[in-house]
Amino acid sequence: MLLVIDIGNTNIVFGVYRENNWLNHWRIQTDHLKTADEYEVIFRSLLTAGKICRSDVEKIILSSVVPSLVRPFNEMLAQLFESAQLHTLNPEVYDKLPVKVLNPYEIGTDLVANAVAAHQRFGALTMVIDFGTALTFTTIGTDNEIAGVAIAPGLETAVGALAGKTAQLPQIHLIPPPSVLGTNTVHAIQSGIVYGYTGLVDSVIERTEQELKHKFNVVATGGLSAVIAPLTKNIQHTDTMLTLKGLVHIAGLIDR
Repeated sequence: MLLVIDIGNTNIVFGVYRENNWLNHWRIQTDHLKTADEYEVIFRSLLTAGKICRSDVEKIILSSVVPSLVRPFNEMLAQLFESAQLHTLNPEVYDKLPVKVLNPYEIGTDLVANAVAAHQRFGALTMVIDFGTALTFTTIGTDNEIAGVAIAPGLETAVGALAGKTAQLPQIHLIPPPSVLGTNTVHAIQSGIVYGYTGLVDSVIERTEQELKHKFNVVATGGLSAVIAPLTKNIQHTDTMLTLKGLVHIAGLIDR
């Protein structure tokens, strides 16, 4: 069995994979202050509840954009999976990937995993939009390289900043409101964020296609992709497991 882990700024997503099937997968909140022992308790309980035998895990691959959690996770994983082979996704393994990473120290490992998964499914001329803490656009060009990335604040990040900087605006649930013309505070914020970001997404896709003079396969991932993707003109595919799928593919390449 293979355990894949993606540590993001807001959530930690991980799953257990065997013979082309996900046996289980989980999403927990990222806590930068938790220790290895605290994360061990969480992982142990979730794996037990999911009926995953830890001794059956033969390989682990870890991606993290939170440097402070890499060491606690290495300690935790060594305790829980004594016989498993642990790999950390980093620039040292990028030369084994089917996608060229032109600026390996300037891009998050989650975006690399996304690009590998998208390339495996669609090939070159593909864009991945990840609706996470940041909203990221990763473009794979004609030569199977990551041609560039665009980054904006994520939807929940924008809502949090709005609520934090204004005295009377609350945190809200992000869904499309009944009208673009909000008649109450909640609907007004939903309109501005949901429909505003829909326009942002379409604009970045169209500008990228104009600059590179190609149409792209566009795939969305991340927690809020299901909210925005149906509202856009240009997103054709949605896959919330894309990052983990990329890590599975990378894990199969590392030992070759």
